[in-house]
Amino acid sequence: MTAPRPTIARKALGRLSLPERNFIADALRTETVGGVLLLLAAVAALVWANIPALHASYESVGHFRFGPAVLGLDLSVEHWAADGLLAIFFFVAGIELKRELVAGDLKDPRAAVLPVIAALCGMAAPAAVYSLTNLIGGGSLGGWAVPTATDIAFALAVLAVIGTSLPSALRAFLLTLAVVDDLFAILIIAVFFTDRLNFAALGGALAGLLVFWLLLRKGVRGWYVYVPLGLVIWGLMYNSGVHATIAGVAMGLMLRCTAREGERRSPGEHIEHLVRPLSAGLAVPLFALFSAGVSLSGGALADVFGRPETLGVVLGLVVGKTIGIFGGTWLTARFTRASLSEDLAWADVFALATLAGIGFTVSLLIGELAFAGDPVLTDEAKAAVLIGSVVAAALATVLLKIRNARYRRLCEAEERDEDLDGIPDVYEQDDPAYHLRMADILERKAAEHRRIAERKAAERAGRLAEVPGGAGEENDSPA
Repeated sequence: MTAPRPTIARKALGRLSLPERNFIADALRTETVGGVLLLLAAVAALVWANIPALHASYESVGHFRFGPAVLGLDLSVEHWAADGLLAIFFFVAGIELKRELVAGDLKDPRAAVLPVIAALCGMAAPAAVYSLTNLIGGGSLGGWAVPTATDIAFALAVLAVIGTSLPSALRAFLLTLAVVDDLFAILIIAVFFTDRLNFAALGGALAGLLVFWLLLRKGVRGWYVYVPLGLVIWGLMYNSGVHATIAGVAMGLMLRCTAREGERRSPGEHIEHLVRPLSAGLAVPLFALFSAGVSLSGGALADVFGRPETLGVVLGLVVGKTIGIFGGTWLTARFTRASLSEDLAWADVFALATLAGIGFTVSLLIGELAFAGDPVLTDEAKAAVLIGSVVAAALATVLLKIRNARYRRLCEAEERDEDLDGIPDVYEQDDPAYHLRMADILERKAAEHRRIAERKAAERAGRLAEVPGGAGEENDSPA
């Protein structure tokens, strides 16, 4: 009878594989730049909207309408930003989700359990906090979805501004959380904020998506085919009554994200590499410019904390997100018997959960949809999103700075490449060739140090011989 094989404890938030690490680093680099532009756009919007001499121009530009009315697309600038530009953002989100499902962390069900449950708890808890606040305060439950979203670009911009160095495992966890978060935010928008349906337009959009899928399956290439088709699908989806951004995520999910023989990367990764800068650097900042311009007078800020709807948004982002993500992560690790990576502590997970309380882009969008019939409450909800995100960012900054020296050492260890082969040393510990290279490098260094020691000894002996009477060094007594 053979002895039972010992069970190896699974590590939660352990080191990424090298390909996954490189992909995450490339994706987050673009998101960080986009996040800084997002911050600048949000600040510009607040300045533009709150300077009395400029406020009227902000309103007139945002409400300026253009587009083909005959196609039902005579929209305001604000509307084009929310429905048009954000479709690009959700297109990239769809590709990210597809890649995670077929080639990333979500491919392995055991590895996917942690970020998926953490993300779900990180959406359920803010919704519960909002609902409880409004049940107690007698407010509207219509905004329950506003504090459920995490803005990865804004969060990464905060990390860039405060200069903290999160280890790649924590960054990847944050990115995966945001991807799952985006998926469920899309479902929330599609299910809860579709109040009318034009079945003819919806059928046309679905037919367009089928054509899009068939062209991909046949291997047809060329932006001049897919861009016009994508615009037609988007226009039909908009006119169907379903939020137009759903078209973006649907097309993103259809792209192939696994590389075939002879391909350096899959079509989905290639297109994401091309479109992500457009999304992060243009689409999302422009949306922020025309959505974040709300009044921040003393009275308006006081109203945020005086109304149950807006107070629920702030508490949902700051308290609900932290409790939900941290609690979901801890419970998953506890019941799956996964031990936290020895490089990290639960304080790191708590700080990351606090950082995830930054809900900007999608939260602003859902706020516009949830309170569409009340312009005053819509603006106050936007102000609540801004305040909650700033509070979450400030708390996360304090918590992350406490551990930043530890993070810096972990990042340096992840980046160290002493054999200069382009692969960090931590990924080569099981490779005999790496240790032979290091032995050769160290032997050459040892030989060089021996030569230096011999030369210095000879130089010292020569100086001693030149001293009259055999005197020693400057402070030595005569021999």
